[in-house]
Amino acid sequence: MAHHKSAKKRIRQTERRTDVNRARVGRIRTFIKKVESALETGDRAQALEAFKIAAPEMQAGINKGVVHKNTVARKISRLSARIKALPTA
Repeated sequence: MAHHKSAKKRIRQTERRTDVNRARVGRIRTFIKKVESALETGDRAQALEAFKIAAPEMQAGINKGVVHKNTVARKISRLSARIKALPTA
């Protein structure tokens, strides 16, 4: 257990930051799942709309430091390729 005042503060900050970062990552996952569910239904328009909302959310995760930039780049690339592969309606 921490004995110094500064160490106790760091513990409090870490706990709060962990909660915030977990919420951010969870939010990103939710937006990705919305895109994937639209892809499974085969609705290109709905998938594209969900993707347009998800991509900036994922980019924000990079800026906040909760996900690696290459991870986001890979996920965006794969999702956009899957959307592009859907037949146009």
